Amino acid sequence: CQAGKDAYIEKPISHNVYEGRKLVEAAEKYKRVVQHGTQQRSSGGRLNEILAVQSGKYGKLLVSKGYCCKPRWSIGHKKPGTPPNGLDFDLWLGPAPEQPYHGNLVHYNWHWFWDTGNGDTGNQGVHEMDVARWAIKGAALPKSVWSIGGRFGYEDQGETANTQLAVYEYDEAILLFETRGLVGRHNIPRVVKNEYYTTEGKITGGRFYPKNGGKAVGLDNFGGEVQPGGPFGNFVDCVRSRKRDHLNADVLEGHYSSALCHLGNISYRTGKPEAFDLKSKKFHNNPQVGEGVEALNDNLRGIGLDLKDVKYQVGKSLEFDPETERFRDEGANALLGRNYREPFLVPEKV
Repeated sequence: CQAGKDAYIEKPISHNVYEGRKLVEAAEKYKRVVQHGTQQRSSGGRLNEILAVQSGKYGKLLVSKGYCCKPRWSIGHKKPGTPPNGLDFDLWLGPAPEQPYHGNLVHYNWHWFWDTGNGDTGNQGVHEMDVARWAIKGAALPKSVWSIGGRFGYEDQGETANTQLAVYEYDEAILLFETRGLVGRHNIPRVVKNEYYTTEGKITGGRFYPKNGGKAVGLDNFGGEVQPGGPFGNFVDCVRSRKRDHLNADVLEGHYSSALCHLGNISYRTGKPEAFDLKSKKFHNNPQVGEGVEALNDNLRGIGLDLKDVKYQVGKSLEFDPETERFRDEGANALLGRNYREPFLVPEKV
């Protein structure tokens, strides 16, 4: 943006909340067209599903849930070595701390280290997180967040959770996000989708399922239209027209949805290991939250773990101010940004 360039930015739009906000400020200051790679914003079918949820015809929305359950098994251990020819490892690390090269720090496994990635919640998950937030009309950032999870089933070099549940509270509804990577084996299916729980039933996959067991029905057509051309064509059209409000996935929407991933991870990272018993914990008078925790337990049982031996990282329940984009917990606030390594800095004033 500072160089006068428009940008299509792959997801997630940021590594932390601070730099996401700085990018929004830069796009506005320099009048740049910035599209985020949350591509479902360019889907007419997905838009109709969102409009159906928001219409109230199928009941008032209570819980908007996203699933990111893709196979993410052990990455093993790679020994320190020499970067391959053609790789500028200093540039690859960018703002991350200087550290020895090893093969898991580059594509694809860089996602599983906090210095460079955000786990699968902030990788594949930002797509479904974006849709889950989109369904809550007018939702930006939440008033609180809580997360639980861990890296289970193997010991490897990775740091991020491979099993995680995050709960975000809005005035209008709860956003619930389930990330499970121990799938695709042991007859445990992968699941990448969104569900919307209402006072009258559930919407998912373009259909409404009444809560009393009635017959599922297809959703009405609510007449919404996305800008044409798909995510890339839409971006090019807006570069030419300079109509930033025609972007299907504007930088601000990308910031909010990526920030949700970061907030869930911050709760997780500021927590502590506990032998976890759902019955002894009270988080919500909400059945979907309890079902989500039990889904984590079932997954761990399914790969042969004895829950008596399992300790979850039980995150802090953190209050958050959506206006200032700050927690009411200074330890958590320390993770909203990072210590940038020169010269890869994100300035306070863009």
